[in-house]
Amino acid sequence: MADLLREELSQATEEKPQLFYTDPQEALRTNERPQTGRKPPAPPIIGNKAPLGEEQCRKMKDVSDPDTEVQRTRSFDQTLRICSRWKVFLLLVCLFHSSLSSLLDCPPTCTCSSTEIYCNKSDNSSISQLLSFHMAGAENMSESIADLFQNITSIHLENWIGLKALKDVDMELYPGLQRLTITRSSLHTLHPRVFSKNFNLRYINLSMNPMLKSLSWHVFEHLQLTALHLEGVVFSCGCEIRWLQLWQQRGEAGLSNQQLTCSTGHTHILLLDMNVTNCDLPVVSVSHSNLTVVEGDEVTVICNGSALPIPEVDWAVNGLRSITTQQDKVYNNSIHSITITLANVKREDNNFWLNCTANNIVGFANASVHLIVHFPPSIEKLKEPERRHDTCIEFTVRGSPHPSLRWFHENKEISHNEYIRQDMDIYNDDLEGCLLFKNPTHYNNGNYTLKATNYLGEVNRTVYGHFLEMPPPGTPTAETHKPLEDPFGVSMAVGLAVFACVILVVLFVLINKYGRRSKFVIKGESGFDSPDEPSGESKVAGVHLRPHDWGWRCPRRTKGDNVQHIKRRDIILKRELGEGAFGKVFLAECYNLSPTKDKMLVAVKTLKDPTLAARKDFQHEAELLTNLQHEHIVKFYGVCVDGDPLIMVFEYMKHGDLNKFL
Repeated sequence: MADLLREELSQATEEKPQLFYTDPQEALRTNERPQTGRKPPAPPIIGNKAPLGEEQCRKMKDVSDPDTEVQRTRSFDQTLRICSRWKVFLLLVCLFHSSLSSLLDCPPTCTCSSTEIYCNKSDNSSISQLLSFHMAGAENMSESIADLFQNITSIHLENWIGLKALKDVDMELYPGLQRLTITRSSLHTLHPRVFSKNFNLRYINLSMNPMLKSLSWHVFEHLQLTALHLEGVVFSCGCEIRWLQLWQQRGEAGLSNQQLTCSTGHTHILLLDMNVTNCDLPVVSVSHSNLTVVEGDEVTVICNGSALPIPEVDWAVNGLRSITTQQDKVYNNSIHSITITLANVKREDNNFWLNCTANNIVGFANASVHLIVHFPPSIEKLKEPERRHDTCIEFTVRGSPHPSLRWFHENKEISHNEYIRQDMDIYNDDLEGCLLFKNPTHYNNGNYTLKATNYLGEVNRTVYGHFLEMPPPGTPTAETHKPLEDPFGVSMAVGLAVFACVILVVLFVLINKYGRRSKFVIKGESGFDSPDEPSGESKVAGVHLRPHDWGWRCPRRTKGDNVQHIKRRDIILKRELGEGAFGKVFLAECYNLSPTKDKMLVAVKTLKDPTLAARKDFQHEAELLTNLQHEHIVKFYGVCVDGDPLIMVFEYMKHGDLNKFL
């Protein structure tokens, strides 16, 4: 097959002479296709059509147009080249498939599938001869072949008397291996790192191997075994299998249900009855469990490992950025002490775990030290405002301990509220989040400064925030959320509010005492009636109460007076603000109340007592407040009487009760 392949490759790469006709008539008279000195291979079969024969090709050339004849002659040469290349490709595929099949042939004493190798007949082979591919060398293994080995999950070898040792190079080809059985073989040695690449291995059966006398715990160090079968194996009693006795006592890997034995000369005893002196697990102690240090300082930690046989002790510091030096000493032939010094401690080592391990022939033990590095804060990121669900000034601050954050707008500290607030998460040493703005306006434009502080220092950084352009002078603007005014302005506002409140109380008392009934009649055409009230309305205590109108219409004024009627559907209660003698007061959203805004916050006062006297007081107060409009008095918008309770709608004073400022 190789000779045939070489022949086809040489023919495919051989340069083919072409016929070029200067005279179209000469091409027409030439009733033969160009010859290259050999018979061209037949073109491949395409679909269900048979390949074109030589006679059919000649008939295709039998045309009267000379130009067409030249073009078809050249096209025929190209077709021959393509056919030759296809033939070579098919030969390569056949050769590769044949080589692959021979490469992965199963041994004659085994049965193999895509996931399992099962061998239960006597064989003198070693495990390195399990598949013929091993002899080819793993270094030349292609990715597709590697995938085939990775899919092997179970290997069963029985009666392989030629199998004496198991090494890591024998098992590293099977990273997906989950079950391994080796029984009735001549196995006597397992190298300590034999399963270092078989992380998925959960089941191991080494029973009935008479040559196996000792076994190290290092073989299974990195595995999470659910079952380890060692029935029929007679170990040599001694410290080397003390770890196995401890495993059986703890019931690990299903060993507690097995009758394990060991030999002391000519006597066999149960492994659980073995008594060995000066053979114990190591014990580890460290000088610190938590170690806090400031960046740049130097610190020393001591680890002691004690046991017989004396253990090997080591600090695991892989990944540590700080400079380390280690010094070890041995005391009384039973204590191994190792000291580690960290110099110029780095902030990148914050929350690093220093792990000290001690191991001997019986097993291992470890202890950890949590390293905490303190360092001053730094602002890693502070971005310009970005429009999201809410407008966000994104930031990232790093520090240990975590710093406190304060925000300033034009050098005035920001008091967080529902319109400006901070949203933040903690990731290791980083504080990441946003300063969020709800519907910011031109009043929010300006410099924003972030200050981060911990006990090691303070850092600040400023970014300019531009939200909206400043409107031209005299342009009416919607309600905005301005920053708080200076203390003098707040004092003036409080004084004016107190003055307005006193005037309102005096007027209300005088009108109630001396005022006469208004022409705002209760019955008939009242101040709460609407000229377009539908039929079917009901009258309660002389006041027209309209049924619930589910239509959506703008508020309108009533006939004969200035009291504004507001649809109940336009009022959405949000929360209770308080309660007075008249009734409860709620914060609400009112729609269609202003021609410039779709909705606005209002204060809603409800009538809790539906008696006739209370309704008369409600009517009097509505008349009074409608005619009592002043810029320093809380604005009265209107009433809602289509159903109970009766409602008065006022301007919402967002700074709360005036009594808080008095």
